Parts: sequence; structure tokens; C-alpha cells
Amino acid sequence: MTDEAHAGGLHPGPIAGRPAFQQALREAFAHAAAAGARELWCCDVDYAQWPLGERSVVDALQAWAYGHRRLVMLASRFDEVPQHHPRWVAWRRTWSHAVVCRALPELKSDDIPCLWWGGDVQLRLFDTQRYRGAVETHASDLLRSREMLDELWLRSIDAFPATTLGL
Repeated sequence: MTDEAHAGGLHPGPIAGRPAFQQALREAFAHAAAAGARELWCCDVDYAQWPLGERSVVDALQAWAYGHRRLVMLASRFDEVPQHHPRWVAWRRTWSHAVVCRALPELKSDDIPCLWWGGDVQLRLFDTQRYRGAVETHASDLLRSREMLDELWLRSIDAFPATTLGL
């Protein structure tokens, strides 16, 4: 991890509790923007507890999104995202060419990891009930998670279009 990431507040280590999880996500998105991560992957059952709709997260995504960047969102379902994160949904409409949302209909909720992956750092919850997890920077952890995300991608289907067309 770069010194810039440390300066921004994102440090490797444990996460304990929902407020710590949400703060780590805010810092992860800010780190991705500052570091110029080319690709971000997010995976969760429904993103209900993520701070996606907060101004700071959308601002970080706005700073991050240019060029050939890509944000991949994997979830069991996206039906609650518009209710919980309207600011993110509006941002996503503008950047729909860079954001891919895919559903995992074959998997049970317990089989879907809670993971944010940004190339040189990841945030992972091991216990989603108590929000216990870690911010990790070890190459082997990052590689294992990316391989798992690639496998989930293969099992996923297109979901949550940026716009809906009516007849």
C-alpha cells in the first residue's frame, strides 16, 4: 500500500462494527480515487449497509471515474439500491459506460461475500452479522479475492440497468 493511502486514513487491519465498516468503505473509495485504481469490484448481498449514497463516496467515485476505469458491482439483488442510495444511482446513470451491475441468482445470500476490491487493497467482511473483517494489502489475499470475484462473474447475469425504457 502506498504512503498516500496511509495519509488518507486507509490502514491495513481489523474492522469491528458497522461504523468501522462504513468508514473503511469511505476511505477505500477515496483511496481508489487518489491512487487512480483502474478497476474496482464490489460484492454484497444488497448493499443496504454500504455508504454508497453518501456525498463523500459519490464525490470520490466522481474523482475516480475517467478514462478506461471500470466498477463492477455483484449482488444477490439490487432492488433496494435505489431506495438506500439515490445519489449513487444518479451518478451511475452518468457513468453507466463504466459501471457494470450483475446479479448472482444461483447463490444463496450466505454464499455471497461482502468485499470491496481495488487492486492494491481490499476490504472484506468475514462476519456480516457483526461487521467483522479486515482491510488487507497482501498480494496473496488480493489475488485470492480477485480469483473468487472472477468465478462469481462467470456465474452472474446482467442486472440493474442504468435506465429503463418504457413502451
